[in-house]
Amino acid sequence: MTEAKIGDADRAYFNGNIRKVETESSVLVSSSKYLNHPMLRSLISQEMLRRNGPDLPNTAYIPEVAQILHDLEDMQQVITLFEMEKRRLPQFGKWLEKRSLSNFTLAETKDCAPGTLGAAIHDFMANSGYQLDLFFQEIQVVNDFTFYLRQTALTHDIEHMVTGFGPNHGGEVALISANMHAKARYFVPELSNFFSRIAYYLKAKTVMKDALFYPEAMVVNLEAEFIGAQQGRNWKYPLMLVDWREYVNVQIEDIRRELNITPVIDGRWDETNRLCNEDDPNYGVPLMEAAE
Repeated sequence: MTEAKIGDADRAYFNGNIRKVETESSVLVSSSKYLNHPMLRSLISQEMLRRNGPDLPNTAYIPEVAQILHDLEDMQQVITLFEMEKRRLPQFGKWLEKRSLSNFTLAETKDCAPGTLGAAIHDFMANSGYQLDLFFQEIQVVNDFTFYLRQTALTHDIEHMVTGFGPNHGGEVALISANMHAKARYFVPELSNFFSRIAYYLKAKTVMKDALFYPEAMVVNLEAEFIGAQQGRNWKYPLMLVDWREYVNVQIEDIRRELNITPVIDGRWDETNRLCNEDDPNYGVPLMEAAE
């Protein structure tokens, strides 16, 4: 029987510089505030190593991890970065000053022409069973930071519509990747990291679970990450800075041209949830053909 064995020479090569740091603490203590957080340690290890079982969907505990990560932020530093980037980046400053929320209603989008963003929003709210408002629903906008929280929660599904990255396994990975790359190219690294902190967690846990349990989903994951990165690096600026109310009556194809949203892969990953979501009614049913 062939056996994978890590030998002493391997350990010496990789671990040779490890040194023991003494402490009198009676609990785990680290130089990392994240590792020092017992609930975060528990949730991240669980969410990176478990299956997407029918009893616990792959979206489980995202609010809890997001809350912990926000609680551990240096908020004074974040606010300082906001002020610094408002002065450097006119589009960012305009977005924060205007505070235009994309809290669309069925009534205000019901008469939008076919093919427009408003028509897509109306169809989503009327027929998907979901709502645009998916996070930070109880926060009141009183400053730049609370506007950022509310607006970016409202626009996640709008970004699905205009990018062509649908709300499915491949589409979610692609949209995460696109946003990461767009923000990293636009903002200073410290603020880009803050804006993508939760997305980095979502990407990490998805990669790990796909790699451990869902081989076909991992193939899609790699493709989606690559195409998402390509598109996000082409965007005129991060889509979080778009005032979608200005585009509600604009054809989605025209929005894509104006904001350089390309390449667009509409519908490419529509059936990919079945590859990794064990609560999907078609889980385990092979896709009809491999991705090209």
